[in-house]
Amino acid sequence: MHRRGAPAYRRLTAAAAVMMTAGAVAGCQTKGTGAQEPLIRVSKAPQQAPAEPPSKPSAKPATKTAPPPTTRAPKPAPPARPAAQSAIRMAPGSRGENVRELQARLRQLGLFDRNPTGYYGSVTAGSVTAFQKQRGMPRTGKVTEPVLTALRARTHQPTRTELHPTTSRPLDAPDPRCMTGRALCISKSSRTAAWMVDGTVRTAMDVRFGSDYTPTREGQFKVDFKSRHHVSTLYHTPMPYAMFFSRGQAVHYSSDFAARGYAGASHGCVNVRDKKAIAKVFNQIRAGDKVVVYK
Repeated sequence: MHRRGAPAYRRLTAAAAVMMTAGAVAGCQTKGTGAQEPLIRVSKAPQQAPAEPPSKPSAKPATKTAPPPTTRAPKPAPPARPAAQSAIRMAPGSRGENVRELQARLRQLGLFDRNPTGYYGSVTAGSVTAFQKQRGMPRTGKVTEPVLTALRARTHQPTRTELHPTTSRPLDAPDPRCMTGRALCISKSSRTAAWMVDGTVRTAMDVRFGSDYTPTREGQFKVDFKSRHHVSTLYHTPMPYAMFFSRGQAVHYSSDFAARGYAGASHGCVNVRDKKAIAKVFNQIRAGDKVVVYK
């Protein structure tokens, strides 16, 4: 080889080396005659990651949305009032003139076997139930507007005597012996006494009788004598307005009867609890007038 060509050869070798180095740095592969040459890395320094592309602006700027309007909870509806026609007008425990009228009307129909008292108790409730049964109504024993309407349609307006009778129990039919003259007519069935003159009732009173051990005798008697402030010589108890008719038995006022009612009994006498009524009869009756005690 000529010396003159040596520099040219060295320059060619150096140029080839530079080209190979540039290809390695670029990370490319060199192509030869079908064979793949291995990569030659020049540096192990980490490469910087490419910058992220700028974010695209949103199509519409974000707008603040107003919060939904607050709604108040609806007030609860007041409880429905019962219809006027189903409201209870009278029930057990009621008192007054309306109850008295109710009892008088029920008595007209034969459903109340006592005189009006103005107090709505178990007997009145039973009578109302009987009326409701007759009319096909609910059997509550309480009075509503439909019950009153039906009752008024079948009865008449009670008279004052029907509303305020002289006794708490209806008078019994008088014994035939009471229909003439002056007679104190006493019924054990109705537990009433009627002072009658010529068949007309002048005064009526509730009465009670002796117990099973000391029964009040039955029959026709006459007033033997009267004693306004009598005291029993046997029992030492007061017997005001006493009218004796049968061997120690008498018709007289009883404070025990006035206080306890029919819970007690006498020792054979006929007790009266209405002091004003017995005082009136005492002043009118004379010795010898009839006393009739019957069932």
